[in-house]
Amino acid sequence: MDIGPGLPTPTPAGRFAPSPSGELHVGNLRTAVLAWLFARTTGRAFGIRMEDLDRTAVGADQQQLADLAALGVDWDPPVIYQTDRQAVYQSVIDTLRDAGRTFECFCTRREILEAPSAPHAPQGAYPGTCRDLTPAQRAERRAAGRPPAVRLRADTDVFTVDDELHGTYTGAVDDFVIQRNDGTPAYNLAVVVDDAAQGIDQVVRGDDLLSSAPRQGYLATLLGHTPPAYAHVPMVLNSEHIRLSKRDGAVTLSDLAERGVTADDVLSHMASSLGLGDAGETVDTAMLLERFRPAALPRDPWILTDDEWS
Repeated sequence: MDIGPGLPTPTPAGRFAPSPSGELHVGNLRTAVLAWLFARTTGRAFGIRMEDLDRTAVGADQQQLADLAALGVDWDPPVIYQTDRQAVYQSVIDTLRDAGRTFECFCTRREILEAPSAPHAPQGAYPGTCRDLTPAQRAERRAAGRPPAVRLRADTDVFTVDDELHGTYTGAVDDFVIQRNDGTPAYNLAVVVDDAAQGIDQVVRGDDLLSSAPRQGYLATLLGHTPPAYAHVPMVLNSEHIRLSKRDGAVTLSDLAERGVTADDVLSHMASSLGLGDAGETVDTAMLLERFRPAALPRDPWILTDDEWS
């Protein structure tokens, strides 16, 4: 299936794809550094893609790029913005629809959560409520004022991907949303289309996204592409072992700078957390490139407390 024109980032390539909704925190930045290390140590190009289909903040993209540069992360231009590619996503959705691989879904999130699910299906998996609606039933729901989302009509329940840190991973595939009911292309579709168009054959991201990889790998295969090699890396958690967020205080480069913590300090602490530097040792990205060995990376999250910067 046609995924639209390719993009000028060379292949093969890795990438970092933040949402420009605000400043990157230490957890985001650590994942970016790891994605960069994976790409550069394997001779790949490294691209930046702004996943700006959802809420964004004015100037956040430029601040994120400045923070990456401050840590020594470079990238191969241009920076891609998903909002520039909506016609490409729509073309893929239309192609899937014309091939009979989609259906309209009128369910609310609450209805999906409360509906009986298939045996062994994960919590929140789509139960198939709208999969086989008749034209009359669809018309009735539209008349009631419910705009439909578009779901992929999957022909499998599971799909297997390979992950450099987690090995072979088999996860659930349901009839997932590829276009939201407001017409916005869904993340699971856009990321697959963009990775294929950019020649991204290596995806490094937080391990909270591991469970989404089978859906994306399945869709990539359906569109005629080889799924990328994955590496889902450990996350950064706060003192309560909850995923780090900007609510946890001084966790962005600008906040830390107000406390006298430089970008070089932050990189050195990240290196120590990854086993790429000794505690208190000053490092730079050139040193990290020499020391980086994926097999030696920790598998447990980095628990970041306020004492880290003392």
